[in-house]
Amino acid sequence: MKTQIKGRNVTVTAALQEYAVEKVERVHKLLLQRKIDEVTRVEVELQVEKNPSIAEPCIAEATIFTRGPVIRARETSTDMYAAIDLVMDKLMRRARKYHDKMHGKTRKGHDKPVPEPEPVQDLAPVSIQAGLAAELAGETGHAGDNGRIVKTKQFALKPMSVDEAALQMELVGHDFFVFTNAESNRTNVVYRRNDGHYGLIEPAEN
Repeated sequence: MKTQIKGRNVTVTAALQEYAVEKVERVHKLLLQRKIDEVTRVEVELQVEKNPSIAEPCIAEATIFTRGPVIRARETSTDMYAAIDLVMDKLMRRARKYHDKMHGKTRKGHDKPVPEPEPVQDLAPVSIQAGLAAELAGETGHAGDNGRIVKTKQFALKPMSVDEAALQMELVGHDFFVFTNAESNRTNVVYRRNDGHYGLIEPAEN
């Protein structure tokens, strides 16, 4: 397993790197115990926001790449060590959630029904469209009347089932997930509804 610790607006000291690697190894140990897909690499990015108005400027984002899904988490704090603790705790919760879903169990050990995604033939809700735009741009902000495309981001759309896409969405902590539907070979979007179920946006047939 390859582990990469990088910093933005912060110097990754030897002590900070050692602390982050130690926490990553704990998460890796849990993945091995749960027999979750082989981990290929782990990336941890530490960042400090320079804006004095931000209450928790220390940011830790960690991504675990496996032979199967990608598990990602992001946390903030007033202290970088605390941010690392928080993000690793979240990764461990998501790893356990993935394990339980793969085995069809709840925390109490009972079978858990998987909510069926609801197909959506019309346009995506405005909130989903806005979230998708922000995610693809890789940054947050508000566009005015003269808003324009200032950044383009490309990523691979891995063919998968709708259930796999919904699970992957949960593991990266997003409200939506863009993927190639393995059954139709078309680009779809799965998203989380307010009622706890999932919605599916797919292109209309011509």
